[in-house]
Amino acid sequence: MSATSNDGGVDYALYRYTPSISAAAVFAGIFLILSIFYLIRLVRNRTYFFIPFIVGLLFECAGYIARIFSHFNTTALGPYIVQTMLILVAPPLFAASVYMTLGRVVIKLNAEDKSIVPVRFLTKLFVVGDVISFLLQCGGGGYMAAGTLSAMDTGANIVVGGLVVQLLFFGFFVIVSAVFHWRVVKKQPRYSHISSEQSHRPTTRMAWEAIMWALYAACLLILVRSVFRVVEFVEGNNGFIMRREYLLYIFDACLMALTGGLLIFIYPGSFLSKSGNKRDSELQLVATEEGLARAESISKGRAN
Repeated sequence: MSATSNDGGVDYALYRYTPSISAAAVFAGIFLILSIFYLIRLVRNRTYFFIPFIVGLLFECAGYIARIFSHFNTTALGPYIVQTMLILVAPPLFAASVYMTLGRVVIKLNAEDKSIVPVRFLTKLFVVGDVISFLLQCGGGGYMAAGTLSAMDTGANIVVGGLVVQLLFFGFFVIVSAVFHWRVVKKQPRYSHISSEQSHRPTTRMAWEAIMWALYAACLLILVRSVFRVVEFVEGNNGFIMRREYLLYIFDACLMALTGGLLIFIYPGSFLSKSGNKRDSELQLVATEEGLARAESISKGRAN
């Protein structure tokens, strides 16, 4: 993936531009603020499966801080490797929390039979794939830290492999999620009534379906970002993308910030909280045939 100059020599540069201080500072601040918001919601709801997501946000923040240091010395290998690795491996951490969310939704809905992957393997399967992707991207970034041209090329190829693994597992995850979603809606189209004292809250169906649509949107954003990074590394150090810093912010920083903003707005922990026993029981009641029958019985009793 090394380019050659007009005189036949090797033309390789860590940056094909001078990293922008303002852009890096803005996104470092955005990811730091998102990290604080998520930490508050995590502690409040005790949704510890979102810890990887917070770590990913902190990685993003640190990565863009490292780009600020690169502005002052574009040939310094340390800041370049830090920003490359941290910005690369943050999305797999986002994905880990997304995967764990689906497993919890399935359990809370008491709809294990609607998933094409047994629920006991659901989270494990995708998290294992995510770990493989994470390790490959970390390993590729670490290999690039050697600083030689061959190491840079080999490391970039390893990173591409990690990104491809991530794309494959993401694609399968979307299929599994969509099939589960369709089966629940098709087989159990009716939902229990909301009592008067709960009328100010979203219905249970709105709650779990909002989570599902948020997961789809988050997956789409991460998928687009991953495809972008694959193209970037395949093009090589002297490629179209590597020469234009604004593309990194449009197709990576912005998309990951949107992912963070989306899932803080529709925070799965609000519906899957360990402390939300009453909400959890409502989810299970609605998602079972026995619950539907019971809800109808209660509704008729109130009418009489």
